[in-house]
Amino acid sequence: MSKQVFELDLRQLPPALRHVKIFELWDQMKSGQSILLINDHDPKPLYYQFAAEFSNGFVWQYQEEGPENWVVTISKK
Repeated sequence: MSKQVFELDLRQLPPALRHVKIFELWDQMKSGQSILLINDHDPKPLYYQFAAEFSNGFVWQYQEEGPENWVVTISKK
């Protein structure tokens, strides 16, 4: 059984809506599923928010680290 990955490209969304969209998707996900997040800057503040709210409930892995695009896989444990 393959793990489901949801691609979420944030580059065209207004910054004020980005975290809302991410957490709406996160709340609907099951354990073992992932978000492939594409952004125009390092989403490090998002990492800290996940760490504060979900502690050991996620895995954060950079796929690409700039300078144009930042791609991160966020997996739900």
